[in-house]
Amino acid sequence: MSDDRGPELLGEVLSRLFTARGWGRQQERLRLEEAWAEAVGAEHARHTSVAGLRRGILEVVVANASLLQELAHFHKRRLLAQLRQRLPKNPITDLRFRAGVVKHSD
Repeated sequence: MSDDRGPELLGEVLSRLFTARGWGRQQERLRLEEAWAEAVGAEHARHTSVAGLRRGILEVVVANASLLQELAHFHKRRLLAQLRQRLPKNPITDLRFRAGVVKHSD
């Protein structure tokens, strides 16, 4: 049985490869992490990490309770606005903070 479709477009082949390898998700994760670090600033970025984005809610792990309270009560609206501006293709509707061990992918 021969394949009569002919040559495939390079873009289609690369798209399938990115999907199969999970590279698209990795790139999206890096964009989220970079946008978060820019929005929160270098000082707080060291003590926080992006846990994930689910159903429009960006979950952020915070190293200590005092910083968690500060981010949640005093900076949440500003951070949300900055993230929406930096990531217009990601519909971020809310931020959720939780205390935990901060892990960075660097």
